[in-house]
Amino acid sequence: MSDIRKLEPKDLWNYFHEITQIPHPSKKEARIVEFMKEFGNKNNLETIVDKIGNVIIRKPATKGMENRKGVILQTHLDMVPQKNSDKKHDFEKDPIQTVIDGDWVKADGTTLGSDNGIGVSSVMAVLASGNIQHGPLEALFTVDEETGMTGANGLKKGLLKGDILLNLDSEDEGELFVGCAGGVNVEVFRKYGQEKPPREMTAFRVEARGLKGGHSGVDIALGRANSNKIMFRFLMQAESDFGIRLAGAAGGDLRNAIPRESWSVLLVPDKRESEFKKFVKGYEKMYRAEFAETEPDLSFSCSKVELPPRVMKQSDQYKLIRAVFACPNGVLRMSQAMTGLVETSNNLAIVKCINGRFETYCLTRSSVDTAKEATAWKIAAVFQLTGAEVSLSGAYPGWKPDMNSPILNTMLGVYKNKFGKLPEVKAIHAGLECGILGGIYPNLDMISFGPTIRYPHSPDEKVNVPTVKKFFDYLCETLRQIPVK
Repeated sequence: MSDIRKLEPKDLWNYFHEITQIPHPSKKEARIVEFMKEFGNKNNLETIVDKIGNVIIRKPATKGMENRKGVILQTHLDMVPQKNSDKKHDFEKDPIQTVIDGDWVKADGTTLGSDNGIGVSSVMAVLASGNIQHGPLEALFTVDEETGMTGANGLKKGLLKGDILLNLDSEDEGELFVGCAGGVNVEVFRKYGQEKPPREMTAFRVEARGLKGGHSGVDIALGRANSNKIMFRFLMQAESDFGIRLAGAAGGDLRNAIPRESWSVLLVPDKRESEFKKFVKGYEKMYRAEFAETEPDLSFSCSKVELPPRVMKQSDQYKLIRAVFACPNGVLRMSQAMTGLVETSNNLAIVKCINGRFETYCLTRSSVDTAKEATAWKIAAVFQLTGAEVSLSGAYPGWKPDMNSPILNTMLGVYKNKFGKLPEVKAIHAGLECGILGGIYPNLDMISFGPTIRYPHSPDEKVNVPTVKKFFDYLCETLRQIPVK
C-alpha cells in the first residue's frame, strides 16, 4: 500500500487517506456520516445531520468576505463497490488499499472511491483551513448518490442558505459542466417454470470474464462489451444450434456499472459435447475480434459441472433468452444540441435467472426527459411480451444548461487568469445531483467540476495526481473571487 499522504496538497490527501480507511459503499454510509459529524464538531463548525443522513457543515466567511454570495460545496459520501473476481475484499469491513502508479492513484483490485472521495476531502481541506479566503460557506455531503440519489432527493427545502452551488463530482480537469442527464431504473420480475433435466445431457458452466466494465454513463460511449449482452447472444445461438437447456444464469451487480462478468449453467446433448466446446471457443474468438480495441482481456469459456436438479421450462427459456438479447443497450442517440455528447443510453446492468425467478435491472439515461421515458417504455414492452412485471423507479431529472450563469462567467475568468486558457464548457452523460438539487432550490446558480478520474465504477478506477492539485487551487481561487451579494 502506497502512502498517498505524501502527495500535494497534503491536507487534501491526508483526508482522502482517512476516507479510504472507512468502509462506505452506497447505503452503508453510517460510519462515514459519523466521521463527518465528528470532523465538523472538532473544527467548531455548525454541523447538521438530517433525517436521510446528509451532513451539512457551515463555516462563516473569512474577515472582509462577509458580503460575498454564499457558496454551497456539494459532494457525495458513498462509493461504488466493485472488485476483480480474484480479489478478496469486503467493502463493508475492509479499507481500500491505495497504490501510487506514476502520476496516478489507484486501488489494488477494487474501486478506489475517488468518486467522490476526492471531492469530499477537498471540501474538508477548505473547511479546516485558516488560510483560504472565502465568503459564507456551506458543505453538503449527500448519501446514496450512486444507487438512488436518496440523499439529494430527501433534502428538505429551507435547509440550505447559499446562492451558488459548486458540485465537485465531475471527472475531467479543465472542463466545467453545466448540464447532465436524468435517469430512471427499469426493474423486471418474472417467475419461470422448472422441470427435471432431460436424460443423456452434459452440464456446462459458461463464463464471460475479463471485461473492463466502467461507469454506465461516462463510459457508455467507449464501446465496451456488456457481459449480459454477450452471454445471452451466445445462449440464443446455442439454443438454436444445440437445443441447450438452461439451468441458471447471472451477470452484473450494480445498475450504474457496465457488467464485467456473467455466467450460465446449461445442458448439452452428451453426443455433442466436443462440438459444443469448439462452439464456445469460436464465440470467444469472435468476441475478441469484435472488441479487440476495447476488451483485450475478454475471456469466454466453458467447463463441465455436475448435472443440476432442475432446468428452465423450454417455453420460458425461449422467451427470456430472446427478451434479454433484444433489450436495448449502450448508446441509443447522440445529442443534436452538443457535439460529442451522448443524449440517450441504456445499461442492461443486472440479469438473474435463479431458482425459478427471473430479474433484470436497467439504468436508462437521457438529457431529454421524454426520450428517457420512451426508452424505459420500450424496454418495458420487450419484457412485458414475456409476461413479466415491469416497474419504473428512482427517476431523477436532468440539469438543463444555463449559458448565462453568473458563476460560469466568474469561473471562466478565474481559469483563464490562473492557467492562461479557457476551460471547456460541457454537459455530461451521467447523473449529477445538480438536477435534483436545482429542483428543490430553483434559484441556485450551479457548476460542476473536478480533477481527472478515469474508469470510475470499475476496479481500474484511478485519479490523476497533478490534476488534483490544479483542481484544488482552482477551487480556492474561485472561492476568493466569488462576487458580492
